Amino acid sequence: MTAPSYELTHPQALEAEAVHIFREVAATFARPGLLFSGGKDSVVMLHLARKAFWPAPVPFPLVHIDTGHNFDEVIEYRDEVVARLGVRLVVGHVQDDIDNGRVTEDLRAGRNRLQTTTLLRTINDQGLDAVFGGARRDEEKARAKERVFSFRDEFGQWDPRNQQPELWRLYNGRHRKGEHIRVFPLSNWTELDIWTYIEAEDIDLPPLYYAHRRPVVRRDGMLLADTRFLHRRPDDEEPFTATVRFRTVGDATCTGCVESTAATPAEVVAEVAATRVTERGATRADDRISETGMEDRKKEGYF
Repeated sequence: MTAPSYELTHPQALEAEAVHIFREVAATFARPGLLFSGGKDSVVMLHLARKAFWPAPVPFPLVHIDTGHNFDEVIEYRDEVVARLGVRLVVGHVQDDIDNGRVTEDLRAGRNRLQTTTLLRTINDQGLDAVFGGARRDEEKARAKERVFSFRDEFGQWDPRNQQPELWRLYNGRHRKGEHIRVFPLSNWTELDIWTYIEAEDIDLPPLYYAHRRPVVRRDGMLLADTRFLHRRPDDEEPFTATVRFRTVGDATCTGCVESTAATPAEVVAEVAATRVTERGATRADDRISETGMEDRKKEGYF
């Protein structure tokens, strides 16, 4: 008889760390919420949260900051998950902030940056003192600077030079009324870890993560979906059909796709293992605004 092994595999160690973080937050904060866009990282987060508290239900709401420019497949997926699991969903609408004059829309820039105002308003309206996010350190350099428990001041701002110490995996949730903590259970995961876990746990995702035929336009070296939200540049953006998939999802006007034939989690794992470009570098037009674009937005209170 073979003796049982108590040594965790790499995916098991990542899962155990994330489950611990979810439980730590539930024990420390009064009103947490989980940002849920229907993207693969937030889907994995919800899966981990369910494991952390099983057989009890997830003890906090899902929070979606809706730009109004979503992929139809993602909204259908979000609503199906909420109905199937019976979880509470809070939606903050960017359109409400546009209609009330709190932000001004620039059709050339899209709505991604406008989400910050809606996110901070929703956090305040709901009285959230901790907000789970699906950011990973491997995505880009500003996110690599974040703590797992990342402090935000009373204005929702982040100061990368003044972060609370986080030693020996002892998380610091100290904050005062009006301040809050962003929590990133997937900080130490990579895109490949996410897909390996999705394959192993048989996690369902919106279909646009797998290869499919869709009309696209080419803009600045990136393929953008030709949706009803996209304002095509006259003269040089003629739609054509290609076989593509999405590595990340967000606002449909600035989230690019990649040419791919990967139609299953195993095929995506093989594809991601061979790529040398990060998912945000390959598919997020809004990250190309400047070298410090993401860090500047995070200082203002972005995700």
